[in-house]
Amino acid sequence: MTTPASASAPVPVPVPTPAPAPVPGSPDYPLHSEKTIGDYFRDQVAIDPDHEFVVYPDRDLRWTYRDFDERTDNLAKGLIAIGMKPGDHLGVWARNIPDWLTFMYATAKAGIVMVTVNPVYKSHELDYVLKQSDMKALCVIDAYRDVDYLEIIRGLVPESLEQQRGFLRSETYPCLENLIYMGPEKHRGFYSVPELMLLGQHYPDSSLEWAAHQFDNNDVVMMQYTSGTTGFPKGVMLTHRNILNNGFYIGEGQKLGPADRVCLPVPFFHCFGCVLGVMANLTHCSTMVIVEDFDAGLVLQAIHKERATAVYGVPTMFIAELNHPDFDTFDLTSLRTGIMAGSPCPPETMREVMDKMYMREITICYGLTETSPVFTQTSADDDIEHKCETVGRAHPPVDVRVIDPSDGHVCGVGEPGELCCKGYNVMKGYYKMPEATAEAIDADGYLHSGDLGMVDEDGYYRVTGRIKDMIIRGGENIYPLEIENFLLGHPGILDAQVVGIPDAKYGEIVGAFVRTRLGHEDLTEDDVRQWAIPRIARYKVPKRVFVVDDFPMTPSMKVQKFKLREMAEELVRAGK
Repeated sequence: MTTPASASAPVPVPVPTPAPAPVPGSPDYPLHSEKTIGDYFRDQVAIDPDHEFVVYPDRDLRWTYRDFDERTDNLAKGLIAIGMKPGDHLGVWARNIPDWLTFMYATAKAGIVMVTVNPVYKSHELDYVLKQSDMKALCVIDAYRDVDYLEIIRGLVPESLEQQRGFLRSETYPCLENLIYMGPEKHRGFYSVPELMLLGQHYPDSSLEWAAHQFDNNDVVMMQYTSGTTGFPKGVMLTHRNILNNGFYIGEGQKLGPADRVCLPVPFFHCFGCVLGVMANLTHCSTMVIVEDFDAGLVLQAIHKERATAVYGVPTMFIAELNHPDFDTFDLTSLRTGIMAGSPCPPETMREVMDKMYMREITICYGLTETSPVFTQTSADDDIEHKCETVGRAHPPVDVRVIDPSDGHVCGVGEPGELCCKGYNVMKGYYKMPEATAEAIDADGYLHSGDLGMVDEDGYYRVTGRIKDMIIRGGENIYPLEIENFLLGHPGILDAQVVGIPDAKYGEIVGAFVRTRLGHEDLTEDDVRQWAIPRIARYKVPKRVFVVDDFPMTPSMKVQKFKLREMAEELVRAGK
């Protein structure tokens, strides 16, 4: 019998083929957030308003997410009240004081661009940044180390002594209209933070709501000036989208969460503090435990007192903590993770950090200010070899390549070249420097780091040195990092830095600066050379070895190799 068509079996509905998952590094890879920092922060406040956000253990200052939200709203409205508008530039020249963070979030909420000023700048550098950044307001503390901020400002802006605050008109700095003192004291020509807070409390909320509609997450939220070791500093323009998402992926690498308390002794003016630190904590509802200025003892105390689960630092910071005379008196068992960045970690130091500081899940981050800053990171679960020998794998949304600087081809596995990346994290550009921007970001959108490196078959990247730091001795290419890691195998060497020294015969020779371990203070140049000769190719053996107490460092605790080169040249000329 024939079955009527109406009674036939149902026709199968075709199942659509699922779209392929976005490839890491591709333009369509989803980001964590497309919100502005202000909107994102309010969402986090709503999750747990009474959770601690900011803690300064040395003064028992504690701000919850709700406290900080209210404080930054009032400051944002206070800034609007004195004439600051979305897109205006406001500089902050201070160490890691509590209101550095208040200004960071207040400016982000109001659409004002925060210009971070290196706290050790002196009058020449400040003059340059004031002019180049078109700064409309400058916020300062009184002094830091040997730098008297107020004296410098009075010298550069003498009108501040004669003109009423809010009505500043400077002949030298035509954009500068407001000076703000980050404290309760009153100074002629300056607003104080309490005054701005009071203004904000009485200014309508609608002013902040209006400001929030004048910008989006692709607008610049922060400008950070590069070190300028090879020329004038450049203002790196970073957007809400850049640093908020970068903070998220950094926090993911550490497995951060609301239970984490992250000790931050690294400077806020640098990305290490304000992105790896502040943004990673924001995106994971964690708590920041802040040490205002690095001191190994204060860091250990903060970890002990606040039961910190993570701590950040460059290798020299961790070395100082491990070698603190009272190290064994502190309970560090709460530690789990953290970040070591800025320079490669000596393997022995990494072992001590993981064993003696209990940081089995410590991660290594790599990047630069122009990349917001991180684009590769080891995972919390990576083994010690990968944490010592590599800078991890690419963050998922970023396309990382190794490119041959001589002809531009993409290098294969194990082939050395320049580390480059493309993605959401690449800066908007250098402020008012289109030529320099074009030199840094190629026509295909890849940011060139200036670092030499390679990738292995598992996607782990290695940094072998700066292109400009590579030593060429009689035609042989020598990578300082290789020699530094080798020297750390000497039982008497605590830390080592290698530079090239000009030489009439070879073009350059290898010079090493070393810090000795306790009990090896009598280590000599000949001791090091005799130890090295049977263990490494002769052309890589340091010709000159200088034993020093410390290395010249930047405020972000990076070794200033250009100064070491200068020191080496002077010592060689002097016959030492």
